[in-house]
Amino acid sequence: MTQQQKTIIVTGASQGIGAGIVEAFLARGYNVVATSRSISKSEAFKPSAHLALVDGDIGEAATAAKVAATAIEQFGGIDGLVNNAGIFIAKPFLDYTPEDFAALSHTNLEGYLYISQLAIKQMLAQERGGSIVGISSTLVGSPNRALTAAVPMITKGGIEAVTRSLASEFAPQGIRVNAVAPGIVDTPLTSGIPSDFLKSLAPNNATASIEDIAQAVVYLTEAKQVSGEVLRVDGGAHNGKW
Repeated sequence: MTQQQKTIIVTGASQGIGAGIVEAFLARGYNVVATSRSISKSEAFKPSAHLALVDGDIGEAATAAKVAATAIEQFGGIDGLVNNAGIFIAKPFLDYTPEDFAALSHTNLEGYLYISQLAIKQMLAQERGGSIVGISSTLVGSPNRALTAAVPMITKGGIEAVTRSLASEFAPQGIRVNAVAPGIVDTPLTSGIPSDFLKSLAPNNATASIEDIAQAVVYLTEAKQVSGEVLRVDGGAHNGKW
């Protein structure tokens, strides 16, 4: 990069979309703090001069504090945050349990809340703005009866709501807040599901790649005049029935 080297935090970074996002930012010259429950034990990454790995449950405030402290101590600050960590449980609505709801809320909402508070606090202290990107789902605005996921969408809808609220609250300080809403993505989480069914969930009869989502995240992180936006990467599925 021609600009001052920046530091970004990526949660849920050990595999799939999260790992792709880490690789995309490293390739662009960023310092990256990557976190997941056991990322230091995975084969995905090794620590380096530009990459720090932090183990822990991002839904715990103590983990969020450790991640933020690592970014500040090792790289001198926080310029961006990608709230990628999330879980998805697809069931008929009547089959969801209290345990399902607690798990979804813990990772998808608490996992966004605590680290975002710390990142914004640091960005305000630095007085140079910053970016936060969350990961939602195209199913928030365009539900599909073939893929019942009403309760996870309570949490993903919350991500879209907080995106708009924070974009407004911190606009005067130059902090931009956006979200990416993927459709079906070819990741380890979809392995074992018939590809013909997955492709049928988008009008272009294709699934997105990890790189497709990573490119959208990078764009929103660097797009200086884009804030409060939900960027749908779903092959046009949000346009309605096809």
